[in-house]
Order: sequence, then C-alpha cells, then structure tokens
Amino acid sequence: MSPGRLEAFSDGVIAVIITIIVLELKVPAQDGMAGVRAVLPTVCLYLLTFVQIGIYWVNHHYLVDEVETVGHGILWANLVFLFSLSLFPFATDWIGIKGLSSFTTALYAAVSILPGLGYMALWFQIRTQSSAPAHASWAKQIASVSLYVAAIPAAYYRPAASLVLIGIVAAIWLLPPKAGAAAEGETRKSAKDSATPQAENR
Repeated sequence: MSPGRLEAFSDGVIAVIITIIVLELKVPAQDGMAGVRAVLPTVCLYLLTFVQIGIYWVNHHYLVDEVETVGHGILWANLVFLFSLSLFPFATDWIGIKGLSSFTTALYAAVSILPGLGYMALWFQIRTQSSAPAHASWAKQIASVSLYVAAIPAAYYRPAASLVLIGIVAAIWLLPPKAGAAAEGETRKSAKDSATPQAENR
C-alpha cells in the first residue's frame, strides 16, 4: 500500500469522527440566554474535542510524510490509533448527557490517553524504518500522555483542573514542527507525488 492510500483512508475515518461529534450537539429545551447557558458547557467540550482531533489529524499528516514503505506493522498501528480516536464521540456525549462531574471528566481524560498511546505506537513503527527527521520527539509524546494520566486524579479534585491539563496538551501540540523537518517532509511528499504517476504507468 502506498502512503497516499494510508493517508486518504485515515482522513476519511477522522472526518466521520468529527461529523459524529457535531451530530451530538443538541438544541437545548430552554429558549434565549437560558438555553445558551445550558448548552455552553457542551459546546466548550465539543470545541476541546474538535481541537484534539484536529491536532491528531495535522500531526498524522506530518507522520505519514515520514513513511517510506507501508508495512504490516504500520497498517495495524494506524488502525489502533484510529480506533482510539473514534472513542472521543462516546466520551464527549457521555458528559453531554450526564453532565460535567468527577467521573465523567476522568472518563474523558482516560479516553484521551488512548489516542496518545496509539499515536506513539504508530510513530514508533514508522521511525523504525524511516530515515526522515522526526516531526515530534519521543519526550514530547511521553509528556503529553503523562499529563493525560495526571488529569484522571485531577478530575476528582476539580473537573475544571482536569480539563485544563488536557488543554495544556493541546496547546503544546498546536505549535508547528521544526522548520527543517517540515521542509524536508514537504520535499519528500512532492517526490512521492511525482513518482506515483510513473508507478501507475508501469
């Protein structure tokens, strides 16, 4: 399988995940400002979830740019990552129905850990066979998962503190990768795109 097919399939799955989250936004029973206040926590949580999924989508593109050959391990690691990411609508909807509590926030933090671990597994599979510069460090990924883990007990202290820790992870990953790695990734992607028609003609 070419890296382009892997990327296209992943884009489709992530698009469906985002669509499912949007469909979970319900019009409140109250009207006017009372309705806005009632739905505001759900909208804020939806925004946090959307940002997290968007960050994974962006960095997944950077990661696929580092792929030289798509092997069996990469295929399954990618599926594990996508499965973990697909749990976000479940956790987001749970809070939307049950409300923001210590348990629901801890559940959301626990679900946030899984895509992080899935991404680490995919990153490891790609790094073992790629000579391209890594767009993200191993330490950055471990730090992110550690903050997700810390968000679970923080939820029982104060749910807002747990969401802040998750937001910090999002803020860390909003920064673009190193300029050198990004530039080389674009060069490699252009080379792949130009080589694809030649491979098809064969």
